[in-house]
Amino acid sequence: MQKINKRLLGQTAIVTGANSGIGEAIAYSLGREGANVIINYISHPEKAEEIAHNISNEDCCGTAIAIKCDVSKEDQVINMFKRAIDHFGTVDICVPNAGLQRDASLHEMKLEDWQLVLDVNLTGQFLCAREAIREFLRRGMRPEVSSSLGKIIHTSSVHQIIPWAGHANYAATKGGIVMLMESICQEYAPYKIRCNSIAPGAIKTPINKEAWDTQEAIDKLNKLIPYKRIGIPEDVGSTAAWLASDESEYINGTTIFVDGGMTCYPGFTENG
Repeated sequence: MQKINKRLLGQTAIVTGANSGIGEAIAYSLGREGANVIINYISHPEKAEEIAHNISNEDCCGTAIAIKCDVSKEDQVINMFKRAIDHFGTVDICVPNAGLQRDASLHEMKLEDWQLVLDVNLTGQFLCAREAIREFLRRGMRPEVSSSLGKIIHTSSVHQIIPWAGHANYAATKGGIVMLMESICQEYAPYKIRCNSIAPGAIKTPINKEAWDTQEAIDKLNKLIPYKRIGIPEDVGSTAAWLASDESEYINGTTIFVDGGMTCYPGFTENG
């Protein structure tokens, strides 16, 4: 279990897609550091409420509430932030994490599947980042809790730089997140807003269960990972907690790859 350092006491975080997988791990990690956490979900409300209960009542130092919101819908994102601010007073950390896949060969991909992935994976990150920045600027500095005006931590993927045949819509959104994140940094760093991305590699989550559900599948996957193990959501969660803390205050506009070395292209270890 992650060591509890209480680096985020007095701060509030919104984590989208937080009722499973990487989002769930990030929510727990921030809660264990003392943050109040909004558990955003679109389905399985019972799981979101369970996570909120655990953060509020178990080993975590913060409290949490669950809020349903489709991050691709502007009015719902605005309402989620309003409810978070009404409940906790402000928002200090935004983790736009919600994402999905609708995979197909490009010549067979339906327009609605292309559009849905862009709406959730990229437009959703824009809407959440925009509302976070609006709140940071409205509220002003809180030096008693953080050296930064606010923190945005996008969830991207190794596929922001590794092409992925059969997943063009997904990869396109992850590439777009990089430019979104870096543009936010360039524009808002003078206000002491920090914006970074975490790019997970192969992480054991429900979205990619077929890639790790058998030993044969794991052995195949490990050929792509120099470290020779699939990641777990907590690998990403602990990285997010550190990025949200003042320990990383001078880190802005960058991507941290949490991938066991996948982006080092292990297929070239024997000259390709």
